[in-house]
Amino acid sequence: MSDTTRRVSVPALNLWAPLGLAILRIVTALLFLDHGLMKLLHFRELGLPETLRVATGLVELVAGVLIAFGLHTRAAALVAAAETAIAYWALDLGDAAILFCTVFFYLVFAGPGAWSLDATIHDRP
Repeated sequence: MSDTTRRVSVPALNLWAPLGLAILRIVTALLFLDHGLMKLLHFRELGLPETLRVATGLVELVAGVLIAFGLHTRAAALVAAAETAIAYWALDLGDAAILFCTVFFYLVFAGPGAWSLDATIHDRP
C-alpha cells in the first residue's frame, strides 16, 4: 500500500450511514414518482404510444411510492431498474434514466435500510 493511500475508518460517518441510505432511497423514489405523474397526467409529452406511456407511468408511480416508503423495496427497485434500463437503451431517454437504473439496482442489493416500513414490519417480535 502506498503512503498516499490509507484506509481510514470514520466511525461518525458509519453512524449516519442508515440516514444516508434513507435519503438516497427517498429522494430517488420521489423523483421517479414525479416522472410517473408527469406521464400519467400529460404534463410533458414524450412522443410515446399511449399504452406505453401509461404503462411506464404506472410502473414509476407504484415503484416510486413503494420505494419511498421502503415497502417491498427490493422487488420494486428491481422492476424500476429494469424499466429505466429499457428506457435508456431502447428509447434513448438520456442520462437520468441510467442514473435511476444504477441507484435502483443498488437498492436491490442494499435493501431499504433501517428507516423503512420493511424494517419496521420485519423487526417485530
